[in-house]
Amino acid sequence: MEKTQKLIIIGSGPAGLTAAIYASRADLSPLVIGGLQPGGQLMWTTEVENFPGFVHGIQGPELMQNMMDQAKRFGTTIINEDVVSVDFAQQPYTVKTTSKEFKAEAVIVATGASARWLGLESETRLRGHGVSACATCDGAFFKNKIVYVVGGGDSAMEEASFLTKFATSVTVIHRRDTLSASKFMQERAKANPKISFIWDSEVVEVLGEKNMTGLKIRNVKTNAVTEHTGDGLFVAIGHTPNTQIFKGILKMDDRVGYLMSDDGINTPIPGVFIAGDVFDFKYRQAITAAGFGCMAALEAERYLASKE
Repeated sequence: MEKTQKLIIIGSGPAGLTAAIYASRADLSPLVIGGLQPGGQLMWTTEVENFPGFVHGIQGPELMQNMMDQAKRFGTTIINEDVVSVDFAQQPYTVKTTSKEFKAEAVIVATGASARWLGLESETRLRGHGVSACATCDGAFFKNKIVYVVGGGDSAMEEASFLTKFATSVTVIHRRDTLSASKFMQERAKANPKISFIWDSEVVEVLGEKNMTGLKIRNVKTNAVTEHTGDGLFVAIGHTPNTQIFKGILKMDDRVGYLMSDDGINTPIPGVFIAGDVFDFKYRQAITAAGFGCMAALEAERYLASKE
């Protein structure tokens, strides 16, 4: 059995690694269990231009590697395994990975959320090269370009409206002939001269070798497939929080599974904290996740100090 850790951080995105930097500087020697694919959603991003401190931008994977190296410098240990179960019923808390069992006096849950994708091979291949799931992250790269948005809910209308600040035209592709977005969001999108709609349709292929050059779109009623030229595809069909292992243990909303908290950090279980996109379904930015990670680490530090 491993020795009891002061602090375990589950997740290695901006929230988890920022928490690790703060916690390790406070001499807590945190253990980060980062998953088999460490680094969070930014590992799928090419250029990041809106993270403070990088005047000319930085590649997403490079930013995450910098955070990992910074956390390690102050004494963080990072292991790349998936957590399969947790036990927060008694202290010290138990966190099980695919190969080991760890005990901890405090835990920060920063497992994030995953964008829902269409499931196309071409979409995966061109992710970061025309295909994105975040308009606020990547919209500025599509100045005077032709872009498409897949989805019919509030987030899709919000993405489409935001993209009109940059793109020449924004076309919303929806599987049905009516939107599920709120009336206000629908009216705002339909009133925007840059936004048009392709109804009863789905994307079946993203075209292009190194960068996206267009789409193949199928009408779900007629099965007719048409080709459309374009530079960007934004998939806005929602996010799924990575919270399955906490079901029945931490409070979460019934519909999607985001963790619930009055302040986005504390849970009803003493010494168990949350941070980042696992709670924040509204902003979903690297910088806000990092901020929550900082706060969670400070709360964990105070909690552990009070125990001593």
